[in-house]
Amino acid sequence: MKNQTRREFVRGGALASLGVGMNVQRASEFWMDVKGELTKNSKQNSLTVHGNPIVPGVGLCDPQVRVFNGSVYLYATHDYSPENKFFRMDNWWVWHSDDLVHWQLVSFLEPQETFLRKPFTECWATDAGTRNGKFYFYFSASPYQIGVVVGDTPSGPWQSPFGKPLIPKGLTPTQERDPGILMDDDGSNYIVFGTWNYYIAKLNEDMISLAEAPRLIEIEKKVGPYGVGKTDDKPFLHKRNGVYYLSWGCFYAMGKSPYGPFVCKGSIVNLEDTEPDFRTDNIVHDRHGSFFEFNGQWYFACNDASQKGSQKFFRNSILSYIHYRDNGEIAPIHIGSVGVGRYDAARGKVGAADYFKIQGGYIREAPEGGFEVRGLADGSFLVYPNVLNVPTNAKLILHCSSQADEMASIEVRRDHPEGELLGHAMIHNTGGWEKYGDFMIPIDSADGSVNLVLVARGSGAEIARLQSWEIV
Repeated sequence: MKNQTRREFVRGGALASLGVGMNVQRASEFWMDVKGELTKNSKQNSLTVHGNPIVPGVGLCDPQVRVFNGSVYLYATHDYSPENKFFRMDNWWVWHSDDLVHWQLVSFLEPQETFLRKPFTECWATDAGTRNGKFYFYFSASPYQIGVVVGDTPSGPWQSPFGKPLIPKGLTPTQERDPGILMDDDGSNYIVFGTWNYYIAKLNEDMISLAEAPRLIEIEKKVGPYGVGKTDDKPFLHKRNGVYYLSWGCFYAMGKSPYGPFVCKGSIVNLEDTEPDFRTDNIVHDRHGSFFEFNGQWYFACNDASQKGSQKFFRNSILSYIHYRDNGEIAPIHIGSVGVGRYDAARGKVGAADYFKIQGGYIREAPEGGFEVRGLADGSFLVYPNVLNVPTNAKLILHCSSQADEMASIEVRRDHPEGELLGHAMIHNTGGWEKYGDFMIPIDSADGSVNLVLVARGSGAEIARLQSWEIV
């Protein structure tokens, strides 16, 4: 493969087009070139993609996403080759994004840089945490032990603090793998891990030692990709509004303490909410998901093996919005090619709750079904960047409700809340918060796309609730 062709090939994220005929030697040569190409200049050599999968065809998998210093970092394993017949992973990756659409590979962690001290082909799942200005990259070294390295930035460079695993084989009656880190509101940090049965331990302030012996987590009404009574590997913990969520792949349970007990609620992935091109025979298998909040929005990152060129040992990663019901349970997610952080006007209505950024509002279940954005008052705004396929002389239709006493308006601006004014709609009282009306705004987008910002204007504590919008 000539250098110019290979460079274009790497930037296009098209490894899968090599097909199953690529032998091990060619795969090795390819990955050496990928590493050199992407680390030479991360800004110029990023893999730019659109929608889902987020970086197709390079084996990016087991995504654990963290928001550090206002930016998104994805800590991942990577499947070695499209020809894999088993889980071969030779190192770990860190990817970075500011918009969840454009991703840059910003660092590698090689097994030689860890307590392993030599090449290794079982570089399994990861996660990361931070404390006191330091960053900690936790990783599975095979299915049986967990290590940690330390860096001064979210992308390293990484140093091994000691020559042994943080959690060695045999510490608990489970496989010590797939670490998940919970950074709790009170400053406490926990690590959860295991297969079938999950264990949790509080971390010391140094983040590289355990403050206690790992404890077994109790889960009621277990269910997972292998049926009732079983979980999986891939445990992850996150917290929202005082509730702890323990998940394994796309299944989750809720509890009042990181130690449990947890009550299983089922899967957030189903066929009905998955676009046909993303459906597989076992749609809930090997999702290896993580949850994160960014700009006031919640997301789910997980594995996907539905696309051409992928298979169970050579996977992609996808992103979806997460919405919580009023009782705290998680609604089923939508899986599709548009993904997050971008929108397609040609596909019809967009749920208002699927914003990229919010100020001065919150999500609740809507009387008509689905979700709506409430609490919009003067100066509140919602950002929907990368709206594609906007027709000439377009009209934006807002589907919202109001019972405000005075007339209010919603401005449509380009790029940011003080950006170019594209139009506005006067919002009148619709007869109650449960009664919706459609409000039309002519907008102009000569280039066929727009970074859409909706800004509320008016008096009172709440002037409107927005359920959806559509460009026609």
